[in-house]
Amino acid sequence: MPFRKLLSLFAVALSACGGRQHPAAGPTDKDGLLAVGTELPDLVALDQNGKEHHLHEARGGFAVVYFYPKDATPGCTKEACAIRDVWSLFEHAGVHVYGVSGDDVASKADFAKEYKLTFPLLADTERRWIDAFGVPTTLGMAKRVTFLLDRQGKVAKVYRDVDPGVHAKQLLADIDAMDPRVP
Repeated sequence: MPFRKLLSLFAVALSACGGRQHPAAGPTDKDGLLAVGTELPDLVALDQNGKEHHLHEARGGFAVVYFYPKDATPGCTKEACAIRDVWSLFEHAGVHVYGVSGDDVASKADFAKEYKLTFPLLADTERRWIDAFGVPTTLGMAKRVTFLLDRQGKVAKVYRDVDPGVHAKQLLADIDAMDPRVP
């Protein structure tokens, strides 16, 4: 097999196994994740209802962008339902929450309907959000990582080791600690 063809096959295999083709959208930490203090670019994606969401819409308030591997899997369902169960607190505080995975809009719609999820689940089939945040992937699925964005649209905190069952309450506590005016 010619060397160029072998090299091309290796690049395809690396991409399929989670190798990143595009760097994060700004400075990264030691793990390649977008670093605290980094201002985010405007990203756009469709949610489970086909509605377009722009990340810049969250400026002026806190935002949570959480990445998860796959719709309707046990850990992902536990995390989404934990957010759903305290959703009124996020809404009352004016916090935007975006769940992001590489699944398509139809998968997101099924997931949201089955578990009564009303917050935006974004379809990142082209990995724009995943790559912009520097989120690693395995077999094409995003690692479970969350970013808390401040009122200026900058990364305030990165959560690498997420416990899906308690993460929503942890986020609310951290937002309260950063800005006690948020209920």
